Amino acid sequence: MYSTDRGIEELVQRREGESVSIEWLADRLQAFVDLNPAFEDAVERLSTFLARDDDADD
Repeated sequence: MYSTDRGIEELVQRREGESVSIEWLADRLQAFVDLNPAFEDAVERLSTFLARDDDADD
């Protein structure tokens, strides 16, 4: 288990059954980067990965 799995598991537990919009997610990611600019590259990479995830099905 990676240490990041704990955060992912907490997210699932706290938000289980909820639906969120892409706008909500983008706002939360931007707020995180504003508070933690050192993680800007990682958030950018994650955002790009999520945006292009459908491309893997082609």
